[in-house]
Amino acid sequence: MRDYPCIVVAPPGPKARAVVARDATWASTCYIKEYPLVVSRARGAMVEDVDGNRFLDFMGGIAVASTGHCHPTVVAAIKEAADRFLHICGSDFYYEGMAALCERLATLAPGTSKKRVFLTNSGTEAVEGAIKLARYATRRPALIAFKGAFHGRTYGAMSLTSSKVKQRAGFGPLLPGVFHVPYATCFRCEYGRSFPDCRLFCVSAIEDDLFGRLVDPKDVAALFVEPVLGEGGYVVPPPDYLPALRALCDKHGILLVCDEVQCGIGRTGKMFATQHAGIEPDILVTAKGLGSGMPIGAIIAREAITTWERGAHGSTFGGNPVCCAAALATLDLVEAEFQQNAAVMGKRLLEGLRCLAQTHAVIGDVRGLGLMIGIELVKDRETREPAPELASALVQTTFRQGLLLLGAGKSTVRLAPPLVIDGYDVDTALNIIGACLEKLAQ
Repeated sequence: MRDYPCIVVAPPGPKARAVVARDATWASTCYIKEYPLVVSRARGAMVEDVDGNRFLDFMGGIAVASTGHCHPTVVAAIKEAADRFLHICGSDFYYEGMAALCERLATLAPGTSKKRVFLTNSGTEAVEGAIKLARYATRRPALIAFKGAFHGRTYGAMSLTSSKVKQRAGFGPLLPGVFHVPYATCFRCEYGRSFPDCRLFCVSAIEDDLFGRLVDPKDVAALFVEPVLGEGGYVVPPPDYLPALRALCDKHGILLVCDEVQCGIGRTGKMFATQHAGIEPDILVTAKGLGSGMPIGAIIAREAITTWERGAHGSTFGGNPVCCAAALATLDLVEAEFQQNAAVMGKRLLEGLRCLAQTHAVIGDVRGLGLMIGIELVKDRETREPAPELASALVQTTFRQGLLLLGAGKSTVRLAPPLVIDGYDVDTALNIIGACLEKLAQ
């Protein structure tokens, strides 16, 4: 029997409340703080708070803890690298770890074209760099992104983002030349159509409406797409969606940029979610799970479009040697074991959630790939009206029962656990979710 989840004092306990109060006094007001979890230590899929409560982690530090918390192989790699040197600036000098990681990512990326890699500190930095590279390579100004997308919070990335208005409100003017179109959200299609009868109308509408009315495709540098929509609700598009976008981009000389910041590094059961569609993006950006918690991201671009000159882009800390060591260890583990485990455990979790949907009418949809799964809660299955209050209540209730979850989109609860979870963890999470739904229905 596992020693988690285990609630010994109702959270937040006295030690947690003290930390929360201190944080509230001094930390910036923009932090979200979903619930009063005050972490003391974590291992694998277990998180322990300062009061001794132990939680089963099914949010993974927002899909970051790919190899679990403090995997011994990753920790050993970090310690060994830290003992040698902490920083030298990879933009200006050389070290083996950076060269090795660039080579590894370039060879792991989808497609047969040779790739080149630029290392960053985060996902939003990778997106910013991808915007710069796309405009530089094409000499075109315009960009296309999707409604519900999340690409980051810095200015260029925020201009592409449209998952929540609070992420953009008060920060204008944003980057000009950005156009948003509906994503392939089949559960709640913006065009009121149904797949497959729609014949991917959401893609043809880009050609007919956007290019016909608003922007000449010859002015478009790149189309940014999440292969699985993240903050917008963990939406998995139809299998032909990404190939259709690839064909549209090829027709007009537009670069296809796949944002795999959240869905990459084994989370969907393959190293990159794009691989499920069998396409090659022109640029792929990734971060989150790449360093198992260490801050690192990457821009992986086809060599043919990597035309920017020496000094056109750079980063003081991007590709930090300690972070590179963590990323290389992470990729070893994910490639050898954990991406396959994500596929197996993801199937088990999806099947269990669909069983719960049969007895809980508030579950309108269950969708996902690997261990990137969304439960969309509704007020009524016929109308599919979102139930945001219920989604929030479920996240709060499971927290107090020892299961860590997060919301996404209007009324989706996301499940993004470390890729190390096993059948016991899956079944425990399903039991807690089911019991909490029963409690909330009373």
